[in-house]
Amino acid sequence: MLNEKVSALLNNQINKELYSAYLYLDFSNYYQEIGLDGYANWYLVQAQEERDHALLMMQYLQNNGEKVTLEAIAKPDKVLDDKLTVLKLGLEHECYVTSLIHTIYDAAYSVRDFRTMQFLDWFVKEQGEEEKNAEDLIKKMELFGDDAKGLYMLNSEMGARVYSAPSLVL
Repeated sequence: MLNEKVSALLNNQINKELYSAYLYLDFSNYYQEIGLDGYANWYLVQAQEERDHALLMMQYLQNNGEKVTLEAIAKPDKVLDDKLTVLKLGLEHECYVTSLIHTIYDAAYSVRDFRTMQFLDWFVKEQGEEEKNAEDLIKKMELFGDDAKGLYMLNSEMGARVYSAPSLVL
């Protein structure tokens, strides 16, 4: 049985991960509407990853005999009005998610819940990768995004991203 606080934080994180998927679907829609289908693809894949993060947390709670409580998912409320701003909002959101994962890890650490800490190790590493990816997207857009040929190449690069399910063993 998990500590009550750790269980509650994990349950809450499921909702946050599903919100992240909604947010990235909104980003994908924005890019599709402005004709950057590669960026739309990139965020569609990102939405799939976030959904999988939620499912992994659900499975972890279920495997530990905990009740999963699904809450309403908030509508994304970010103003998407510029291709670079969207990327910056993505980095901001990933930093926020990292802080949430750290909070759960800290709660597990405080009650010596080593199993949950080990489970969260993957998410800690994943968040580092997510923040780096978001930073790289911003840098590339700042460098090449105002040049039509550069933007075309970036969009093609983003369109090549494919979904790959996480290989986390619970």
